[in-house]
Parts: sequence; C-alpha cells; structure tokens
Amino acid sequence: MEPLTKIVKDDLGREIKIPFETKRIISCVPSITEFIWDLGLKEELIGVTKFCVHPDILLKTKEKIGGTKQLKVDKIKSLAPDLVIANKEENIKSEIEAISDFCPVYVTDINSKQDAEDSLYSLSKAFNKEQIGNELRNKLRALEFSQNNKSCLYFIWKNPYMLAGNDTYINSMLERHGYDNILKENRYPSKSTEDLKSLNPSAVLLSSEPYPFKEKHIKEFQDIFPNSEIKIVDGERFSWYGTRILHLEGLI
Repeated sequence: MEPLTKIVKDDLGREIKIPFETKRIISCVPSITEFIWDLGLKEELIGVTKFCVHPDILLKTKEKIGGTKQLKVDKIKSLAPDLVIANKEENIKSEIEAISDFCPVYVTDINSKQDAEDSLYSLSKAFNKEQIGNELRNKLRALEFSQNNKSCLYFIWKNPYMLAGNDTYINSMLERHGYDNILKENRYPSKSTEDLKSLNPSAVLLSSEPYPFKEKHIKEFQDIFPNSEIKIVDGERFSWYGTRILHLEGLI
C-alpha cells in the first residue's frame, strides 16, 4: 500500500507532495536543523550539513551531506529521504533542483523576524507538530532585548567588506536590540574602505560568523571608524533564525 501523502506549500509558494508522516528528513540549513530537533524529530532527522553544529551530537550521530554551498547530491540520494529542507539564500539553486529530481524539497525564504516566525510555524505544520511549533513561536515573540539606541553597521565578511543591509533577518534583530542600521541598501552589499569612511555609525558590530571576526580585527576597523565603538558580537544571536536564540537565552 502506498503511504498517505499530503500537499503543503513552501515559502516560495510551491506545492510540495510529502508523506503524511515524514520518517526520513534531511536538513541543508543549520538554523532549521536545530529547529527540527527542537520539534522532537530527533530520529527522523537523518542527514545534516557540516555546519549543523547545534546540538553538537548531530555531527556525531547523523550522516553528513556536505556544506550548505556544496551539498553532496549523490549522498543525499543514497539516503533515500522523504523530505529535504533547503533555503533560497543559503543553498545553491542548481543543487536544490538536482535534489528535487528524486525527492521533495521544501524551500524556506527568510528575510525578517516575521518571515522566520511564519516560515518555521508552517514547517511545524508540515511535520504535524503545530502545537509545539506554536509554543516555540510564542516564546520567540515574547523575547525582550536590551535597547542600545545607537546607529550601527553590521559586518559579516572582509576581503571584500560585506555588511547586512535592510532586507535581512539580521536587520530585524538589530532593530529588536535597539540599533538603527544606517546601511539602507538591501541584502548584503560590499563596500570599499573609502565608501565606509564616508559613514559615521555610533557602533560597528563585527559578527563572529560567517567570517570569524576576532579581537585582533578591532584595530583595523578603528582606523576606518575612529569615532565609533567597535564590538565583536555573537553571529548566532543575530543571524540564526530558528530556536538558537531561545537556547542562548536559556529558554530551552
């Protein structure tokens, strides 16, 4: 007898046919991997990327399917998943299309705090876990943050310098912390040193990921922004859009 199936819509509005009960899930997105774990789908989650580091038991117990930008498509196929979870920005379109040839792929698209809450709740419904999904969403909505009341720039990379722009989840989290992101361009623009010197933020935030900014980089930025406060910040706090922040706040 064929297993029962249902139709769900992913964040791109595509209709995806999946088993009514997904038994073999692969996640290509670190933030979502942890969310799936927190939904209680520990056994169903069979494959993760090498960047899926939370909880740390994942890399010891689950199959590794490459990096977010270098998925091992043949390995994924050999694992015979019921469903693969991907992200429009974090994963490569051609690799997702190749996986779609043999398995349903649910693609998420998250550009703000609201997107994150809506997307993760929709995903919980796809897994028949809407009750716990709603509980986690309510915890995320209830979080309170200290208010900095400062203008800022948020750096995610160097060589070239890349920053978080307006249309990003990071920007939503900056707003929740009371920061005013003075970079009004969308997504993640690159800037030259001369471009940066024309800006005058109160604070310059250097993220611990994806580029691993350290204390040793502070002087480099102090030379560019002599009047700004330069800080290293936890990239997971600002850019992981699943349940990571609940773990950081001790709420899970």
